[in-house]
Amino acid sequence: MLDAANKRKAKCVSNDKTGIHALLSWLTKQGLELRQVHAVMEGTGVYHEQAAIALCDAGVIVSIINPAQIRDFAKGLAIRTKTDGVDSLVLASYGALLQPMAWTPPSRQVRALQALLARREALQQDLRRELNRQEKAEATDTPELIQQSLIESIAFIGTQLAKLQQDIDDHIDRHPELKADLALLSSIPAIGPQSGSNLLAIMHTHHFVSAEQLAAYLGLVPVERQSGSSLLGRAHLSKAGPARLRAVLYMAAVVAIRYNPHVKALYHRLLARGKTKMSALGAAMRKLVHLCFGVLKTRQPYRADYARAA
Repeated sequence: MLDAANKRKAKCVSNDKTGIHALLSWLTKQGLELRQVHAVMEGTGVYHEQAAIALCDAGVIVSIINPAQIRDFAKGLAIRTKTDGVDSLVLASYGALLQPMAWTPPSRQVRALQALLARREALQQDLRRELNRQEKAEATDTPELIQQSLIESIAFIGTQLAKLQQDIDDHIDRHPELKADLALLSSIPAIGPQSGSNLLAIMHTHHFVSAEQLAAYLGLVPVERQSGSSLLGRAHLSKAGPARLRAVLYMAAVVAIRYNPHVKALYHRLLARGKTKMSALGAAMRKLVHLCFGVLKTRQPYRADYARAA
C-alpha cells in the first residue's frame, strides 16, 4: 500500500474470505475510508475474482490489470527481481502513477455463465486428449481393454458436453439480457454458439467504450516493429488477451472469410495489397470483433447491406 505521502505499508493475508476480511480490517485501522482506497491487482485467471468482488462489495475502488502490462511497467522501472514483495510495490506504483480505470464486477448470472464456459472448455480439452490417445492406441498394439476404456471415456465426455451445452443454453434463455445479446451476436455470419457465448461473457464482464478497446483487450491489435532503418519487422498481433478466446475467434474468422460479406471483402482486399494470409486473417478476426461490438452498441442485428468499412 502507498499512502497519501507515497509511504509504503505492507500487509500479507491469505487469498480467502478470512484473509480478505483481515485486509479490510487492517485498512480501516490505518485510518482509511474504504471508498477512498484504490486496490490494483493482476488478472490471474479465476484466483483474483473472490478478492476483487469482496473488495468492491466493501466499497473499495478496484482495478484489474493485465499481467503483461505490469511486467512491461516493471521493466520500464528497471526492476528485474520478481518476489511477492516487489510485485506488490510495482502494482502500487502502477496504480499511483497511472490511476487505472475502476473495475465493475459482473452480475451473478454472468459469473455463472463464465463458470459454465470454463467447464465446457475443460471438457473439450479432456476430449481432445482422449481422442489423441485413441488415435495412438489404434496405431499401436494396444490391448482391447484399453481401447474399450477409451471408447467409453470418449462417449462419457461427449454426453457431458452435450448436457453442459444444454445447461449453457438454458442459462442464457433464463436471462433476457443475455438471450437478447446472444441473438444479436449470432446474427453475424460466422459467429456461432461457441464464439458467441464466449464473447457474450467477455463483453458483459468488462466495460468497453469502443470496438478498438475490445480488440485490444483480446490481443488483436497489430504491433509494429520499426526503429530507424536498422529494424523493420513485420507487424504482428499483440496477443495480450485471453489465448483461448483468440483461438475461438481464429476459427470463426476462417469461416467468416468465406461467408461473411464484410469480412470476406476485407480479407481479399488485404491479400490484393500484398498482405500475407496470416496477417489478413488477423484483420478478419479484428473485423469480426468490431462487428460484434457494433451490433450490441446499436442494438440492431447484422445487415449484409450496410455501408462497408475496413
